[in-house]
Amino acid sequence: MLLAAALVGAAAAAEAAPVSLVAAENVYGDIAAEVGGDDVRVTSILSNPAQDPHEFEAGAAAARALADARVVIYNGADYDPWIVRLLRASPSPARQTIVVAELLHRNAGDNPHLWYDPAAAPAVAKAAAETLARLDPAHEAEYRRRLAAFEASLRPLADRIALLRGKYAGTSVTATEPVFGYMADALGLDMRNARFQLAVMNGTEPSAGDVAAFENDLRGRKVKALIFNVQTGEALSERMRAIAEESGVPVVPVTETEPAGTPYRQWIEAELDALDRALSR
Repeated sequence: MLLAAALVGAAAAAEAAPVSLVAAENVYGDIAAEVGGDDVRVTSILSNPAQDPHEFEAGAAAARALADARVVIYNGADYDPWIVRLLRASPSPARQTIVVAELLHRNAGDNPHLWYDPAAAPAVAKAAAETLARLDPAHEAEYRRRLAAFEASLRPLADRIALLRGKYAGTSVTATEPVFGYMADALGLDMRNARFQLAVMNGTEPSAGDVAAFENDLRGRKVKALIFNVQTGEALSERMRAIAEESGVPVVPVTETEPAGTPYRQWIEAELDALDRALSR
């Protein structure tokens, strides 16, 4: 009887234990936490907005977290190849993976900064809810309820994007990297200097002509704003920011990593507010 009671207690404890979920990027971890609530234990690996994600090297802590994870969410599109290597080194048939690039039908070579695509958050939330419900059917109703609440909370953000598109579609802007690219497309902005941005993102040297064109846009105030990725210390990008400030072109800072303590919606809304202020000048 004692043995049977112990086994029943162990089974109940296992059933009550939160599902272990690891997100390569904290924006996806935040979305999963909203859908999972107390039924999920979320660990986000890339969570420091002061660190360049392209220079991240996974260590033992990341490997340990992945080894125990039942669900893993990562960006894909060659943004986080380190997590692919860790998953291959620690295979588990019971582990479920959610690749955001696959949800959005993006491939290697596409702009990998997928979280700025307005379609990304609802797609990740839906995939997380469905995956968690399969693994933890006892809490399926709660996952569905939280998903609906999260989707409803995104509607004001969608309305804000539509409003800004109505105000600024066709407005010329530029950027040091294509981090904000999907959101710029959603807003209908005319994004200039794409070759320069791709070179900086890929760690290569932009051509002299591309550098000159970028400087000319800033000095001639042919663009209404410079969107600046604050998470990289690339010297040429810093130079462009300095030229923009000297020329009176507003600089709009953006990050690749969700700031600590700032949920997804507030993060994106704050950057949209900054862009609105810049473009309305």
